[in-house]
Amino acid sequence: MSESQKETFRKYLEQAGAIDVLVKVLVQLYEEPSKPKTALDYIKQCLGSPTPAEYEAVVAERDGLQKQLEEANQLIAELQSRVQALEAAAETA
Repeated sequence: MSESQKETFRKYLEQAGAIDVLVKVLVQLYEEPSKPKTALDYIKQCLGSPTPAEYEAVVAERDGLQKQLEEANQLIAELQSRVQALEAAAETA
């Protein structure tokens, strides 16, 4: 990687605020009285990476919402069918 590419990337990180966030997280880790077992897990947690329990909760919520959507779509199809049947009956009457 050339020096100009490195400089461009550094400016990109700086403008995006990534450098500030990373520095804050590293300072928090440094000031942490009881150091975590793995620094990487600590950094992930600070940056908002979900825990396995949080991930499972989101997946369960998504699955429930998908089921509700399927049920709602099924109900819509049934109601549309009823409306068409009623319209057809009204036209013949």
